[in-house]
Amino acid sequence: MRLVGSLQLVLLVALTSTATGLYIPLEVEQPPAIITRTSGPIIALPFDNTITIRCKARGNPPPEYRWTKDGEEFVPPYIMTDHTDGTFVLHNKHLVTFQGKYRCYASNKLGTSMTEEIELRVPSVPKFPKEFNVPIVVKEGEPITLECNPPEGVAPRQIYWMSIGLKHIEQDERVSMGADGNLYFSNALQKDSRQDYCCFVAFTKIRTIVQKTAMAVVVTNLKHGNESADGGNSTKAPSVRIPGLLLPSGVQTEKVLLMGENLQLECIPQGYPTPTITWMKMGDKLPLRTQFLNFGKLLSISSVDESDGGKYMCKAQNSAGEAVHYIDVIVEDRPKWETGPPQGQLTVIGTDVQIKCSVSGKPTPDITWRRNGELFSDDPGSSKRVFDDTVVLHNAQAEDSAIYQCEASNRHGSVLANINIMVMNMAPRILTIDFQEYAVVVGRDIVINCSVFGSPPPTISWAKDETLEPIGGERFFSLNGSLQIISAEKNDSGKYVCVASNKEGKSAVTAVLDVKDPTKIEYPPQDVQIISGTTAQLMCQAEFDESLRGTFKLAWRKDGEEIPLLPEENSRYFMDDGMLQIMSVNLSDQGIYTCIARTSLDEDNATALLTVLDVPDAPRNVEISEMKSPRNVHLSWIPGSDHNSSVTEFIVEYEESQWEPGRWKELQKVPGNQATAELALQGYLNYQFRVYAVNVVGPGPPSEPTERYKTPPVAPERNPENIKIQGHRPHQMDISWEALLPIEHNGPGLEYKVSYRKLGVEDVWKEHLVKRQSFDVKNTSTYVPYEIKIQSRNSHGWGPDPKVVTGYSGEDVPTAAPRDIAVEVINTTVLRVSWTPAPPATVRGHLGGYDVHWLRKRSWLNPNKILDERRSLSFPGKRTHAIVPGLEPFSEYRLTVNVFNKKGNGPNSDPVTFNTPEGVPEQVPILTASNAQRDSILLVWGPPLEKNGVLTGYLLQHHLINETTLEVVDSQETNITGADTTQWQLHGLEEGSLYRFHLRACTGAGCGPPMVQESSTVNPARDGNWLVSEAVNASRSFHVIDGLKPGTVYTVRLMTKRLLDNASIFEGVIQTRVKGAESQQSNFSTQGWFIGTLCAVALLTLVVLMACFVRKQRGGKYAVKEKEDLHPDVESQRMNDDTFCEYSDSEEKPLKGSSLCSLTGDDALGDSVSRDSMVDYADSEGEFNEDGSFIGEYSARTHGGSVSEPSGPRPVTV
Repeated sequence: MRLVGSLQLVLLVALTSTATGLYIPLEVEQPPAIITRTSGPIIALPFDNTITIRCKARGNPPPEYRWTKDGEEFVPPYIMTDHTDGTFVLHNKHLVTFQGKYRCYASNKLGTSMTEEIELRVPSVPKFPKEFNVPIVVKEGEPITLECNPPEGVAPRQIYWMSIGLKHIEQDERVSMGADGNLYFSNALQKDSRQDYCCFVAFTKIRTIVQKTAMAVVVTNLKHGNESADGGNSTKAPSVRIPGLLLPSGVQTEKVLLMGENLQLECIPQGYPTPTITWMKMGDKLPLRTQFLNFGKLLSISSVDESDGGKYMCKAQNSAGEAVHYIDVIVEDRPKWETGPPQGQLTVIGTDVQIKCSVSGKPTPDITWRRNGELFSDDPGSSKRVFDDTVVLHNAQAEDSAIYQCEASNRHGSVLANINIMVMNMAPRILTIDFQEYAVVVGRDIVINCSVFGSPPPTISWAKDETLEPIGGERFFSLNGSLQIISAEKNDSGKYVCVASNKEGKSAVTAVLDVKDPTKIEYPPQDVQIISGTTAQLMCQAEFDESLRGTFKLAWRKDGEEIPLLPEENSRYFMDDGMLQIMSVNLSDQGIYTCIARTSLDEDNATALLTVLDVPDAPRNVEISEMKSPRNVHLSWIPGSDHNSSVTEFIVEYEESQWEPGRWKELQKVPGNQATAELALQGYLNYQFRVYAVNVVGPGPPSEPTERYKTPPVAPERNPENIKIQGHRPHQMDISWEALLPIEHNGPGLEYKVSYRKLGVEDVWKEHLVKRQSFDVKNTSTYVPYEIKIQSRNSHGWGPDPKVVTGYSGEDVPTAAPRDIAVEVINTTVLRVSWTPAPPATVRGHLGGYDVHWLRKRSWLNPNKILDERRSLSFPGKRTHAIVPGLEPFSEYRLTVNVFNKKGNGPNSDPVTFNTPEGVPEQVPILTASNAQRDSILLVWGPPLEKNGVLTGYLLQHHLINETTLEVVDSQETNITGADTTQWQLHGLEEGSLYRFHLRACTGAGCGPPMVQESSTVNPARDGNWLVSEAVNASRSFHVIDGLKPGTVYTVRLMTKRLLDNASIFEGVIQTRVKGAESQQSNFSTQGWFIGTLCAVALLTLVVLMACFVRKQRGGKYAVKEKEDLHPDVESQRMNDDTFCEYSDSEEKPLKGSSLCSLTGDDALGDSVSRDSMVDYADSEGEFNEDGSFIGEYSARTHGGSVSEPSGPRPVTV
């Protein structure tokens, strides 16, 4: 209803006697109303352990229950304790004693409701009585009736007539079973005599079959002369008998049935010959749904109605006459409501109430009225009157409120209605919770509830935000007192007030509405094509109101069915962050996928088509047809499905049964848009063919093979190919070729004709027939050219004319060496060698090339040591010179050259001796900068491992570096002439500056590549006396320094004492604490702890660097560790001692026990340590590999040299 100006809803409840529907919220006091009950009848089966009879009602106050059985009060033996209703349970034991009709009553202070009668039936176990059956003796032609009299039991019931051997008695127009279970014979024949007619009755619901005692039938016949006899051949046919009816009896019967039931009318005749039955309805036609069963003896009409009533006639007729029977069919109906059961009513005090109970049925139902379960009859002197099917309450008062029962019944059943009549005046009572919160998304409809109860019915109005202005507008509607907002907008959010009023009073309630942003899929899934067996990915991203994040869910459907995203190991579906992944895609995964973004308020969806590409299906109906000749056939087929990827080609394969049975080979490729192929076949083969298709995904399965197709034999169509002529021996020529494939034989008896002659010398071909694929020509001249040709043939003819090829007979080793060997030294490691080739006749074969051999005899650095270092290089082809690399400088060599062919090497040339010049040295392996002072730095290095000449000295360059721009400010050179010099003290350097040093080793040929190192001079601001602690234990992770002064700044260095230097690998500035300040700096427990930590960090850094350098620079013929084991490092042993004290230029050992030593003497500690280190290095080669890899471990230096610049003093507690 559209509201104009204001939104108001008036709940109108009829105040007249017209019955209306009545629903009262449970919060309001009200009489009971039955909501659950068991419908009867209840059939108790033998295997049912319990029978439950239910009864439940709603009411306020909660109702109490009582039961009656057959009209008498009944106390159930067992009430279900887990139910608050009137349900009770009967156990199977003695269940028969509880058989009867039950009724449930639910009562509270406002009234009583009751149920219809619930009948409980406890059928007994069906069985036939024990009896002795006397044989039935009849004359031939007389009727027989075998009575079954089946016992009663639980429906459905099925009846069978069988023999003792469980064979069915054959039934037809003469013999049939009636609806009552009896077996009827219209006339007896001799063949009907037997001793075992048995009636079986099956009760399928209780899984029971019972059997009646077998019955015997004896049929006698008449001899000629009307003498009765039991046998003999002299018999006559039965006499003709006028028809009669075995069932039903009499002339007319009556059949009563209910509306909707199936009508079955039965007429079973007697007489000889067997009569036929016909049916008719008097004065009318039989309905179209009529069926004739049991050989026409049973008329059946389904779901009868009143029009099917009337008089029916069945007629039995044979050659002797006829008999008829009339059946009056009466269709009745059980009671039913004409317009539904009467409804409850709510009315105000002083009005008239009318309750009408409109029912129909045949016979006409009798109506009984009750009030709260008690009989209620007419009282002419009161205001409460009963007029048959109507009750009238005049000037109804509150005490007239009750449950009125109307029960209509006839002989076929009954119906009952509980009518709640409430007479009251009540101010409006709002049942909706105050401040109920509602949420809706923009654009959706929302209903704000306002459930009100009152009498008379209240008027309801709505206002927003506690204003007095009623709500109006085209988007606002009333809905049974509630407010419906169409297409909500953001500004609809707020508080809404529902006001209910009637003449008894007024009440109000507030609701809160929150309009949220809608859910929307921003990035929908896209259509995708995916190859079978791979992983498909569909992406779906949605936006939604942030307040609904807890309820947001993303789901997927395929073709409308939800995809289960379960964490199962065998699940092929996975979803992560909006992406659906389908593992191992197959054709069943193809379809339309829908992404659903859902919150508790709304949802959005988007779809995408997933197309699965797979290999094509196998072609079908592959057929062969001959063309012009038997070896040219036409192949056709029907392509299979391409599975969404066009076929690019078809592959025709063949298999032949003679040479390689069972092996399929490719024969021909056909374009994908063609479904035929013309095949050229080989002769003398028994073929079968198959076809498979190929698309971008891959090849599909092959088709079924065709029938076998055999081709006739013919001559070979080609000759051997790939003819090879070789000479494994000097006077022999070996000819081999690629034989024809077995399928190319084209017939039996394949062999080859080998023809050969000397090129340009002989005109006549020498010929040989062979069956193998090789032939040897013996007694040939060495390396002579021949012409050869090979032709194939079989028993059906020769192949085509062969091609002629040229080859040579066998080779032999060369007999002469190259001459005039000349050597030109290009540089210290490369030379050019030239020669005059050996005469071609002496090569005696195909020229392979030349071998150059050279021998290093001695190095001029150690001329007394004789060497035997041999090397050689091969230079293929025809040539007169070669470049030889890889020579060692400053050495004496001897060189020879020889020619070679396929057979082997010729003799060596006369040797040539030459010398390589002196070369520049290699890079020095190590360069360290240590003992940095204000204006000087000590450089220590090792000599180059490969001098390549006589070492003359070193070239030292040092460059002053701008530490900000890293550019060179000043450069100087120093020539160090002493070849044995391995350290140099640079003086005159600027204080606190960064220098870069380049050191090159030099020979007479020049200087080698530089080794580069950087270091800085000492800053005078950090001047002081250096104290040396005892040696740091390398196996510990800390070191403690005692005896420091409180409140003093110290520079701490961790020095290496190994190999060539005494370099610092860590430097830090610390400040000790003043006594009494420990409480303020409680985070450092002692000054030793902090200093020890610094030492440990520096020590670990050294160990890691050494390990990395060893792994990077390791080389040579044996490991560094092995060489160190052979030549123990004395200095390393010193590091393991517990002392680390002063050193001098002498070879004296350090003084143990000296914990602190002065560094301010005339001889600086750095100098003495450096000289000691170089002595150790010079005396022991075991510290280095041959390639200097061990020295290289210490050559890498970072910017800043050996000293780590401190960031500032740090306090340490003393």
